[in-house]
Amino acid sequence: MKPRPLGKTGLLVSPIGFGAFKIGRNEKTKYREAYALPDDAAVERLLDGLLDLGVTHFDTAPAYGLSEERIGRVLSHRRNEFTLSTKVGETFENGRSHYDFSAAAVRASIERSLRRLQTDVLDVVFIHSNGEDLAILESTETVPALLAARQAGLVRAVGFSGKTPEGARRALEWADAIMVEYHLEDRSHEAVIAVAGGQGVGVVIKKGLASGALAPADAIRFLLKNPAVGCAVIGGLNLEHLRANVEIASRC
Repeated sequence: MKPRPLGKTGLLVSPIGFGAFKIGRNEKTKYREAYALPDDAAVERLLDGLLDLGVTHFDTAPAYGLSEERIGRVLSHRRNEFTLSTKVGETFENGRSHYDFSAAAVRASIERSLRRLQTDVLDVVFIHSNGEDLAILESTETVPALLAARQAGLVRAVGFSGKTPEGARRALEWADAIMVEYHLEDRSHEAVIAVAGGQGVGVVIKKGLASGALAPADAIRFLLKNPAVGCAVIGGLNLEHLRANVEIASRC
């Protein structure tokens, strides 16, 4: 896969990235089928295998259970081979999501992520929206706290992972990148993706296979033909399935 620029961030990302939810959490998920968490050895094989395939962007979050810790433990010695995104705003404890968009929570979350991921800097940090996109952006301390973290050198780029086109459009006022749901069955963010591309704001796609409902061949080609899309993060625990996705992307 030929790396793509993530907007004007200066970061290069693989067209297919890895969404690391399933290596850390299997409670209260939106996936159609239940799954067991892989053991440490399986996670190591998967993550090393993905890097060897040319997947060089990994997306995680504090709300993804053990995900950050596992990425840090397995891949910290290969840190110069990949870009890394995580999030602030949501944690998951005792079977429930908890949201805190205060400046203190943002700073504490970034510090925890740095420790768990065993890195000195986070390439991208997104706000992890609970769906109240505009309220988060307009009435909380999250954006100024993220910008301060970027200024301090803890974060290279900042962005917004929201639920609505209105939230994504508002984030373009300050964000280096946005993360949006976009696929053949949901093109509601298409216009804001085009605006982001025109402004040099990076675009990362989540749920590009509609949580497994779409055939990868058609879905991946649809996503990657959009010149504004930097990376589509795809989750999974089967390295061979992910290998097939990479092969599709390599032909796009």
